[in-house]
Amino acid sequence: MKVTGILEKTAKDALVKSGVKLLDRDPEENLDKIFALIKKTVKKDEDNLAKVTRVQELYKTNPAIHKLAISIVKDSNKKCIDKFFTNFFANAAWYGMPKREKFFRETGIKTPFTILMSPSMRCNLRCTGCYASSYSKEDDIPKEEVDRIIGEARELGIYYFVILGGEPFINDYMLDIYEKYSDCMFTPFSNGTLFDEKLADRIQKLGNVLPMFSLEGFEKETDERRGKGIFKKVMHAMDLLKERGVLFGVSTATGRYNMDTVTSDEFIDMLIEKGAKMSWYFIYMPVGKEPDVDSMLTPQQRIRLGERVRKIRTTKPYFAIDFFNDAPYVGGCIAGKFYCHINSEEQVEPCIFAHFAVDNLKNKKLVDAFKSDFFKELRHRQPYNDNLLLPCMMIDNTEQIREIAKKTGAKPTDEGARKMLEDPEFQKKLDKLSKDFKPYAENAWKKDFNCDGNYKMSKG
Repeated sequence: MKVTGILEKTAKDALVKSGVKLLDRDPEENLDKIFALIKKTVKKDEDNLAKVTRVQELYKTNPAIHKLAISIVKDSNKKCIDKFFTNFFANAAWYGMPKREKFFRETGIKTPFTILMSPSMRCNLRCTGCYASSYSKEDDIPKEEVDRIIGEARELGIYYFVILGGEPFINDYMLDIYEKYSDCMFTPFSNGTLFDEKLADRIQKLGNVLPMFSLEGFEKETDERRGKGIFKKVMHAMDLLKERGVLFGVSTATGRYNMDTVTSDEFIDMLIEKGAKMSWYFIYMPVGKEPDVDSMLTPQQRIRLGERVRKIRTTKPYFAIDFFNDAPYVGGCIAGKFYCHINSEEQVEPCIFAHFAVDNLKNKKLVDAFKSDFFKELRHRQPYNDNLLLPCMMIDNTEQIREIAKKTGAKPTDEGARKMLEDPEFQKKLDKLSKDFKPYAENAWKKDFNCDGNYKMSKG
């Protein structure tokens, strides 16, 4: 690192320490002072200054957002909130982002904000329709490889990692990885069944782990798919983390039969009561060994999901993200641009739903995978549609993935992906799905977004 880089990092570290001290003393009193510190530091960057100002205005004028921000700080263990503030906001967003942008200017290689990784596809459950039960320990990425990949990512300025599977906590060695990379933030998506006092204590001690628990709805919906008694185990896991002040959230695969339940006031209020601070909604996608188009949201449901999530964000002290309907805020599809997925075979995929790859990290450096024509082609074509409510190359702009794979040589890495490229009947189903959704998306694009989105970010 050059001297200027060291000085820049030192200045930012000093600001972060000042902010953490203010949070420790009196979060409600001092959050405005923290905003003032940040604005003073970024005053020469008009874009970032505008973003900070908008966030501050939301915090000051929206009671739900104000209550959420205060609850995050007050309910959290000191180690956890310090790590969240330092690792996510300071390292990943504030320090890592300009480092990656500088690397792009110097080399032409675009690196993502976050990496999703599936170190293992093994799972202790046998959920209906899931593929994880067919994997064994021999299919895991070795600890040394996970260590190498995360180390290389960190050197590139990537400090945020989402850990998937399978069940992320089935591999004990991941806890050692989290401990080694203590300046990074990790978000494992877990079924919640392996949590006990010992694991909860370890996560509290680490501070840099923010689990997301998978729920299909209440006890009836969750146990129907995941097995009898699973819902109560997840509730117990939440209790363990809430008692220790560990930040956590919920992940929901939203399909035709549970959409109304998982967006209901009753469900969100229950999650808030349990101590969760956020939910990520992912619409059910036709991937895996038995891709099922019929379980996907109807066009009406998909639009209603976006409306409901936006309402949750502004009326409840809870942060909800809709992976698809929030696309206008981030410039459409972010696959291969702001994030990528490394599967358990070390193949580098653009998205957790887009199971296509050209590179494998076995005997290859991570940075070399980001040079691929596949990822360049994805970024070149994004956004795939001027209507950013139609972000996806697989279900909204179905011709795109076929063209991209043919041009770049990307190969499918699961059965659903293979069908998208090779099965005419399956392609017809997806084409119809896309056609049926378009008029609903056009109407919502005009009504809810005034035909405007973050086009600047779409080429980020």
